[in-house]
Amino acid sequence: MINSMGTSTEPHILVLAGGLSYERDVSLRSGRRVLDALRATGLSAELRDADVALLPTLQEDPPDAVVIALHGATGEDGSLRGVLDLCGIPYVGSPAAAARLAWDKPSAKSRLREEGILTPDWVALPHDRFSELGAVAVLARIEERLGLPLMVKPAQGGSGLGASVVRESTALSAAMVSCFAYDSTALVEKYVTGTSVAVSVLDLGEGPFTLPAVEIVPRNGVYDYAARYTAGLTTWHTPARLPAAIASAVAGRALGAYRALGLKDLARVDLIVDAEGEPHVLGVNVSPGMTETSLLPLAVQAGGLEFGKVLGELVRLAVERGAW
Repeated sequence: MINSMGTSTEPHILVLAGGLSYERDVSLRSGRRVLDALRATGLSAELRDADVALLPTLQEDPPDAVVIALHGATGEDGSLRGVLDLCGIPYVGSPAAAARLAWDKPSAKSRLREEGILTPDWVALPHDRFSELGAVAVLARIEERLGLPLMVKPAQGGSGLGASVVRESTALSAAMVSCFAYDSTALVEKYVTGTSVAVSVLDLGEGPFTLPAVEIVPRNGVYDYAARYTAGLTTWHTPARLPAAIASAVAGRALGAYRALGLKDLARVDLIVDAEGEPHVLGVNVSPGMTETSLLPLAVQAGGLEFGKVLGELVRLAVERGAW
């Protein structure tokens, strides 16, 4: 940046973390790791919560760029990004409209399906309709339509909160109740058995590219909240143990999903590779975790890149680009 004396200065970066979502603790861990990585490269950065003091701070002392390490609605549904747009403050990551689309899983899956990108069959069911139409009848129809097993998860949310695999009819009702504790709409999806992988996509100024896929092997078979953030409950293989042709197909599908949803800078695409080697896109995260067990940093390392330098380059591009 250029100061009032006309000399060059390092950009000042604000890392936003915390918030009030169910994923607050994970967000704070992500934020601290991002902060340390940026500072390790010599950049000036500070960590702030997304609270009532944020907007006055942005107006009184606007940063040169923001890195969003918020998870859950605040960091991923586009609302905070819209506020930053109103303030004219650049930030790393996808613009508000793209984030909003990716955050709502049924909407994102519909867009992917429109673009010819394979994603498991699903039905989205608001709690009100679930009650009004009769839970027993609705669940019976869902099972008849999609078959078992099923994956039940919040239509909006992350970190595996409220998600469960249903293998028997008797467990479906309880899974729906658990899901509705986190969101007013449940996404019931055909469960695809196979190899779980996550593909991180970066754009460092020359177009988006994929990092090596991370294979996810949870001890209990389900990549839920505990498996994601408790040491020892999940094993990760980077790169994923996939034949070269299938690994290439996985990367291509992840890149296709990134482009179909209009994403920018960075994102993580979650997929399942079925027994025939076909990749199915499960969802996309525009504010991936940055903790010690998070998948994007693992992929960055596997790709031969330095985490801090990647973040620094994304910040530089955001400053040059300006507000969306």
